[in-house]
Amino acid sequence: MKLAGAVAATAVVAGCADDDDDNGNGDDEEESFEIAPGERIVFYADASAWEGEEPSEIETADNPTLVLTEGEDYEIGWEEGDGTEHNIEIVDDDDDVVDDYSTDNDTEGGDDQFLDFTATDEMAEYVCRPHATAMRGAFEIEEGDEMDDDENGDDENGDDENGDDE
Repeated sequence: MKLAGAVAATAVVAGCADDDDDNGNGDDEEESFEIAPGERIVFYADASAWEGEEPSEIETADNPTLVLTEGEDYEIGWEEGDGTEHNIEIVDDDDDVVDDYSTDNDTEGGDDQFLDFTATDEMAEYVCRPHATAMRGAFEIEEGDEMDDDENGDDENGDDENGDDE
């Protein structure tokens, strides 16, 4: 019986080791969630991970990858947490805060723990600095429809021609 328990414990440990290959994010690291422009993104702040609450697509996902549209506005933050200090920051590939998108550390969450921001390709991740190894999720920034405006309007050529005619 002791041997069976040891084998079971080894299997559990081995299973945990496999999950850690994804930096503690499990399968959620591979999942990405497209977030509509103007959407409010709400997390539960737990020292082990950001747990998705809103929109419903991210509900219960740990550190979900958020797909945002470049140039569009969003809101991200947390209302409730586990009682330890948290903050939320938007960082670039070098882990530097982008455009002062950072809140102060807090134990209670709420309105002052939300950031209103415009998505840019400089934004790589959202992170809780006190728990930076566990509470970190990625952004995927997709190009917006700006290309369609340039291709259809050809504003530069139109302005030059109109300026010459006056």
